[in-house]
Amino acid sequence: MGVLRVLLSILFVIDCVALTVVVLMQEGKSQGLGALSGATDSYWGKNKGRTMEGGLVRFTTMMGIAFFVLAILLNIIG
Repeated sequence: MGVLRVLLSILFVIDCVALTVVVLMQEGKSQGLGALSGATDSYWGKNKGRTMEGGLVRFTTMMGIAFFVLAILLNIIG
């Protein structure tokens, strides 16, 4: 159990650091007054999943899920 706990702890720390870096790399979501009038539905807004920003959002989601799974596993083992 000790080796598994150390391995999960190392993965947890790596996940925490990576999640912090990815969140800091993302742009802000505030679009100003243009968001009220629907001006954000441009070509770039519709194809955001194929851009670097869309990839960062997907990676953030995956890292967040990994964070919670590792936290639960560490709690169960500990």
